[in-house]
Amino acid sequence: QVQLVESGGGLVQPGGSLRLSCAASGTIFNINIMGWYRQAPGKERELVAYIERDGTTDYADFVKGRFTISRDNAKNTMYLQMNSLKPEDTAIYYCNADIQPTIVAGRSYHYWGQGTQVTVSS
Repeated sequence: QVQLVESGGGLVQPGGSLRLSCAASGTIFNINIMGWYRQAPGKERELVAYIERDGTTDYADFVKGRFTISRDNAKNTMYLQMNSLKPEDTAIYYCNADIQPTIVAGRSYHYWGQGTQVTVSS
């Protein structure tokens, strides 16, 4: 079974940096698009950034110029480098990936990690 595991979250002061990782493991034939989402208490989950298998990226306006998404296809791992962090970036950050587990499956499925907490505070 496919699983996604996030890591790298923690407590950081405003203006600081964190690097999140998302490692996919299990039965994987192909990973298509991958993305980072976040959810703050009492708010809806929102897209932060996504990255296609070929490296094409897009970002939410509120992180452009501060965050960088990347992936290592050989390691089935995605990263989010977060710089110039703001208190409003505080949220649980979730990894999402569109994955086809086997060739006979004939389709891909969305998988979610359990999230990693990012807290930006003085």
